[in-house]
Order: sequence, then C-alpha cells, then structure tokens
Amino acid sequence: MGKIVLELDVMMAKRHKGLNELAEEVGITNVNLSKLKNNKVNAIRFSTLEAICRALDCQPGDILKYEEEE
Repeated sequence: MGKIVLELDVMMAKRHKGLNELAEEVGITNVNLSKLKNNKVNAIRFSTLEAICRALDCQPGDILKYEEEE
C-alpha cells in the first residue's frame, strides 16, 4: 500500500515563499501550514489545496506525490 506525500516545502522554496507569508495568503494558521509542510496531516481540504496552488502558482500535482511503501 502506498501513501500520498505533500512536497509543499519544495514548492515554497522554488517560489521563495516563507511559512508566514504563505499562511497569510492562504488564510490558515502558521501551525496548520507547518503541519502540512511537514507531512503531519492525514487530510487536506480542497479549498485549502486550491488556495495553496493559487498562492504558489502551481498545480496540485506539483505538491502531491504518491509513494509506494516497501
């Protein structure tokens, strides 16, 4: 069985966006964005994903990856 991994930190670095700046643009707390960035969540709302993609000018596939578990 595999899992979905968020590579939000990679896209944030590519776009030169810090945690505080992105959290403000997306409209979520720094704590919640940090949890997303560090893959400490089991789910993400589509509205949050949409706001992140808008703020980072990217597609969901740019930050969501599927990994096979060994």
